[in-house]
Amino acid sequence: MDFKSTFETLKDKATDLAQAGVAQSKRLAEIARLKTANMAEEDTIKKAYIEIGKLYYAEQGAAPDGAFAAACERITASKAVIETNNERIAELKQPGDPESEVKVEVEAVAVEVEAQPEEPPVHTEEAPEQPEEKQD
Repeated sequence: MDFKSTFETLKDKATDLAQAGVAQSKRLAEIARLKTANMAEEDTIKKAYIEIGKLYYAEQGAAPDGAFAAACERITASKAVIETNNERIAELKQPGDPESEVKVEVEAVAVEVEAQPEEPPVHTEEAPEQPEEKQD
């Protein structure tokens, strides 16, 4: 086997590898582009769901259909709590307090949610470290 044919063989293999790498890169780039497009479409769907929920609550929130009753009740209860909190904030404010109005705007969203039992609050304070016991 002479040097020229060995060189040509290596050159052909290198070209094949480069072409395979380019094809792989194009394939992966298209997959990434499609995944990004899917995420954008999922965001569009979520926004439409929110809009549907707002419309439903605005029109039917006072007398929702059976499947929506629990969600509408949660929204109504949360709105009442927010209103009570805002009234208390207004009572607590004194002249000279900064005018940083902290007001919560509520956007009603009706979403079908499976009822789940309430979980007790999780204690987040870390326990003090205990020294490790030495074993003899």
